[in-house]
Amino acid sequence: MTEYNTPDYHFMLEAVRLSAQSVQQGTGGPFGAVVVKNGEIIATGSNCVTTANDPTAHAEVMAIRAACTVLGNFQLTGCDLYTSCEPCPMCLGAIYWARPDRVFYANNRYDAAAIGFDDRFIYDEITQLPENRKIPFIQLPCPEAAQPFTDWLNSTQKITY
Repeated sequence: MTEYNTPDYHFMLEAVRLSAQSVQQGTGGPFGAVVVKNGEIIATGSNCVTTANDPTAHAEVMAIRAACTVLGNFQLTGCDLYTSCEPCPMCLGAIYWARPDRVFYANNRYDAAAIGFDDRFIYDEITQLPENRKIPFIQLPCPEAAQPFTDWLNSTQKITY
């Protein structure tokens, strides 16, 4: 049962408002997201893939980028993410790297697929071995590539994440 008079619902309505605004202004797909910390919206994002000519400019990624800038940190510990739709595989990866406390979403992946945003092929591709993917992934061994990994492992100045 959904409680309509809660802070969570208020934040979701803002994510949905951003998704509607994106459609109305023609700036991208119908997706919006907000990042909340301590009961306050600290960052927002909406889909601007087509206007930015950036396939990674999804609402969740844009909101995460903005929130990390506001916080001066690459992690969203203590934050919640509200998004108008269940995140795609790319956004899911970004969310896990950003480490918010919780994610709330309104529409699901099947709702998105019904309007032409079907990510099922990506979920299917993830399970394939690299050499079996539709876009060829070809490992090109390079002995020099091991040195930066060794340097990272031995570095005393690294910030792990």
